[in-house]
Amino acid sequence: MVNHYVVVDLGFGDSGKGTVVDRLCAQGSARAVVRFNGGAQAAHNVVTVDGRHHTFAQFGSGTFTPGVRTHLSRFMLVDPLALAAEAAHLRSLGVPDAFDRLTVDASALLTTPYHRAVNRARELARGDGRHGSCGMGVGETAAYALRHAEAPRVGDCRSPLRLRKVLRRVREWALDLFPAVDVPPVDDCAEAFLAFGAGVRIVGGEFLPRLLREGPAVFEGAQGVLLDEWHGFHPYTTWSTTTFANALELLEGADALRLGVVRKYLTRHGPGPFVTEDPELDLPEPHNAHGDWQGGFRVGHFDAVALRYALDVVGGVDGLAVTHLDAPPVRMCGSYDSMERIPLYTNDLEAQERLTRRLMQARPLYDGMVTGPEDIGRALDTPVLLESYGPTSADKKGPLTSA
Repeated sequence: MVNHYVVVDLGFGDSGKGTVVDRLCAQGSARAVVRFNGGAQAAHNVVTVDGRHHTFAQFGSGTFTPGVRTHLSRFMLVDPLALAAEAAHLRSLGVPDAFDRLTVDASALLTTPYHRAVNRARELARGDGRHGSCGMGVGETAAYALRHAEAPRVGDCRSPLRLRKVLRRVREWALDLFPAVDVPPVDDCAEAFLAFGAGVRIVGGEFLPRLLREGPAVFEGAQGVLLDEWHGFHPYTTWSTTTFANALELLEGADALRLGVVRKYLTRHGPGPFVTEDPELDLPEPHNAHGDWQGGFRVGHFDAVALRYALDVVGGVDGLAVTHLDAPPVRMCGSYDSMERIPLYTNDLEAQERLTRRLMQARPLYDGMVTGPEDIGRALDTPVLLESYGPTSADKKGPLTSA
């Protein structure tokens, strides 16, 4: 029997992590969702069997299932303002208790309007060299914390004096970098954050082990392995560890099934290498479109080379969840004209940037078609444990699903 699950996207994100987590929770396989990387820039689309749609960013994608709890771990970058907006949308869809089922680790970093303003100003300053940021301030939150020991954290939302002090420093940092940015006064931001601190259950590090003993949980990742801060194709990456690493650290040795999510075809938002991209592919995307900050939504054929690389990065998975199987057949890329396998480097951003330049010039070599999950399992030499033929939990089948 599986104790817990860890769900990681093996691609460039947008592979369907949300609908996989929703299915695991809807069928009773998990009673809690633990978020272990990223922040408010996540966009995990879930459609219920009765037609409701929500894009989960910080709440766990199992929240439509009554009683399923969300825990934002110490690895999350928490945006209280975005979290409040998300809870309001869930209330409009008939989920009034999302906040009641939420716990947040006190040591998680806070994303503020000041981080968001710097993020957008820096991205605009890049001009034609934009990285494809989501514009939510997550990368700036992480970068600021690396350079400033007193970066704002969730626990500060219970201490008015400390909160105002750390917010003032972040605001001064933002205005020093970009004097023209429009940012709110410290008191306005502090008022909203203190309301968040009073209304949400903030917990210490002892909470999660206790939660995991109470029943199975699904650890929900954000973004994708091909965007990982160290192993993605620099600089078109996220400031986040998108592998299993954070989840495994939080599990502290507890058993978990490692599930890698892939699409029948590949996609990515914004600029960066995409060897199998094919603008002629007619694959409708009702929940993905051009983003003001990320840029265009791109589609391409199945890329076994890139996904084998992702498997190398994470050290393999126990099984695959294959989504969008209701899409038409696409071509199978088994190698590139310049390489058969993408080399794996260890914490070397200069090497990753050289790799990016090589991949920008690579061309796909196609050797078949992808018509069903068996083609993907064979190409990646990994068993398929969940098949998804549509957006709802009822559209899933396989060994991981119950009748």
